[in-house]
Amino acid sequence: MTGFFLSLEGIEGTGKSTQARLLAAYLRSRGYTVVQTAEPGGTPISLKIRELLLSLDSREMDQVTELLLYNAARVQHIKEVIAPALTRGDIVISDRFSDSTLAYQGYGRGIDRQVIDALDAVATGCMRPDLTVILDVDVETGLRRNKEMKKNDRLEREDVAFHQKVRRGFHEIAAAEPERIRLIPCSESIEAVHEAVKEALAPFLKERGRLLLQEK
Repeated sequence: MTGFFLSLEGIEGTGKSTQARLLAAYLRSRGYTVVQTAEPGGTPISLKIRELLLSLDSREMDQVTELLLYNAARVQHIKEVIAPALTRGDIVISDRFSDSTLAYQGYGRGIDRQVIDALDAVATGCMRPDLTVILDVDVETGLRRNKEMKKNDRLEREDVAFHQKVRRGFHEIAAAEPERIRLIPCSESIEAVHEAVKEALAPFLKERGRLLLQEK
């Protein structure tokens, strides 16, 4: 049995972690086995890499070093968490995956797409989520939300222009893969966004249920 892989993406301050938690609770209430995880992280090794990536002490980090570290964390994450869960038939909800690397290191940093794609092929074997939800909000609102929550890491110290490039990247990524990606505005209430995420997921769950019936 193969599980279902969903990723939540977006710029800073879109509420990905909140929506991941709400969606996991909703699916568990429907009887699904859910693994909720996040990048960079999910494993002890990946969390150590996360600390290095986001630390304010890493402000001199080269952009290629940054790209390599994100991919290194992802390798461990897939091996220890994502792949085993999917093999068991679980639903995996990840707060960020490869689309974030393309948006941040590709569109934001300006690293060549071919380099990013080549590293992704090594790190993930070209694995992609079954469904990706990109939560969208204007940059100023997103950064203000994080400031109100007292979030302060290396990426959030980047200027508005950087985050605008990342947001534009997410929009272009969504436009290029409409069959996999849903772009959902998140300027409304948390509850309204949760309902929109559930609506985006519903057809995929219906299809998954149909396939499971065929397997029996």
